[in-house]
Amino acid sequence: MTEATAVHSSFTLERTYPVRPARVFAAWADPALKARWFGGGGDWTPLERFCDFREGGHERAVGRWKSGLVTAFDAHYLDIVPDRRIVYSYVMHMDDRRISVSLATIEYLPDGTGTRLVVTEQGVFLDGYEDKGSREHGTGFLMDRMGASLTD
Repeated sequence: MTEATAVHSSFTLERTYPVRPARVFAAWADPALKARWFGGGGDWTPLERFCDFREGGHERAVGRWKSGLVTAFDAHYLDIVPDRRIVYSYVMHMDDRRISVSLATIEYLPDGTGTRLVVTEQGVFLDGYEDKGSREHGTGFLMDRMGASLTD
C-alpha cells in the first residue's frame, strides 16, 4: 500500500494585460474563448471539455500529451464576481492517479486602461507526487497563452 502523504504549497503570479478587466474575465468565463488558451498548446490534444461557468458549476478538461500521458482537470466554481474575481477548487489527475487538490483565486484589477491579473493558488500534492515547481510554471504558461489570446 502506498503511504498517504500531503505536501502543501502556494504561489502568487501576476500578469498585466492591455485590455479592460471585462475582456480578461470573459476569456475565462466564456467556454469558447477559454478553449483558445486553456491547454498545452500543440503538445496537448483535448479529449474532453465541459464548462458550466457559474457559482456551483463544474468544469472538466481532459487531454493527452504527446508522451501519451493523460491529464484531467476537474474544477468547481465557488465564488464569482463578474469582472473582479473567481474562486474555484480543482483536482488534477495524471492518467488514473490523483496528484493534487487546489484552491485558486483569480483577481481582475483595473490598471490604467488595462488589467492586472493576480492568481493565487494553494495546493496539496498527494501520495508522493513531487511537483518541483511545475504547477506554478504551468499556470504561468497558461496566463501567457491567455494574454496572447486577448490580442488575436
